[in-house]
Formats: sequence, C-alpha cells, structure tokens
Amino acid sequence: MATKTAEQLDLQALHRVRERLVSQRTGIVNQIRSFLLERGVAVRQGLRFLRAELPRILATPPDVLSPGIVRVIEGLAEDWRRLDQRIDRLSDEITVIARQDVGCERLVSVPGIGPIISSAMVAAIGNGDAFSKGRDFAAWLGLVPKQISTGDRTILGKISKRGNRYLRVLFVQAAWVGSGTGSSTGLKPPRSGCTATFLRSRSPTSWRGSPGAFRLVADASR
Repeated sequence: MATKTAEQLDLQALHRVRERLVSQRTGIVNQIRSFLLERGVAVRQGLRFLRAELPRILATPPDVLSPGIVRVIEGLAEDWRRLDQRIDRLSDEITVIARQDVGCERLVSVPGIGPIISSAMVAAIGNGDAFSKGRDFAAWLGLVPKQISTGDRTILGKISKRGNRYLRVLFVQAAWVGSGTGSSTGLKPPRSGCTATFLRSRSPTSWRGSPGAFRLVADASR
C-alpha cells in the first residue's frame, strides 16, 4: 500500500473520531434500552424507534420507572443528543471534503456509495492503484469467502473479515440498505450474510477516469 498523503491522514483522522463517537452512541442507546427492558418497558428494535419513543416515556414515565432511573435515563439521553450533534458536525465536514475531491465524486456516482464511504475509501487507499482488479480490493477488505481447497475440490466458507474493519462495515451496511430499495440501486437483498464484491465495469464515470471502474454489488455468501 502506498504511503498516505497528509490529506489522506487528516481525512482518516476525521473518520476515526466519527467511528469512536458512533460506537459511544451505540453503547448509550443499548444501555438505555437495557434499563427500560429490565423494568418491563419494551421499545421496538432500531435507533430511530427509541429516539421517537423516549421523549414520551420520559414525559409520562410508567409506574415501573422510579424517579431515580428516570434521572439516569435523562442523563444518558442528554449524552446521546450531544453525540448526535458531534457526529452530525463531523459528517458534514467529511461531506464537504468529499464534494471537493475528484476521487470521492467518482465513487459517489456508484449506486450505494455516499460521501462517508467514498471519503473513507480515498483515505484508506487513495486512487486505488495498489489493486489491479476489484477482487484484489475485496480480498484486502475481507469481503470475499475463505477458500479451502483439497484436490480438485474448492469449498467456499464465510467472508474472511480481514483488512479495514471500518470500511468493511460501511460497505456491508450500504449493501443492506440497498437491499431495501430493490433494483433501483442494483443491490440484491442479502440472504445468509451480505458480502460486497467489486466487479470490473465499463462505466464512463470510473473511479480513475478510465474504463474498468469498481462497481459495488451485493451478493449472498453461501
């Protein structure tokens, strides 16, 4: 892998801070949910559902919630709001940078890739010259199945999960989101486990400005 430029390192730093804040937010959300479940208050799975229901729960707390636990949850909710604000500011900053970068702009033209993923790719691998084809990048990222060969038999296992975990998680999330939008994104719904694979494409809006761009599609690991 080529030595990173100062711009790549700065962009990577933004992503690392954002990743840490998102992880902290997830921990707070899980803790709030667990405190509610311990007292018999169930909220539908998903961050947006808890975000919508929590103000009502705190405004008119059920009898099972003591004043003490309400204060604890209110404190956690305030931490959650502060993290949301910081994450939004970082996301906006990353988006501005992505819109000014030629490589990010080309990647954004690929279905399923937005400013966060495109900038994370540029920060991690620059213009992608280190990879001769898309499968090499997918293997580096850990999004291809492990292969076990014996004689003339090849067995494909689960995805290897090697390489840049942050970038791999972003791609898998994009594939899952794309699966809900049908054929408009070109992403097939995952079945037993989603893997993102990069195929050669003759798109005129390629990453490097020439034929043979990387194109994100979703496949199912078998």
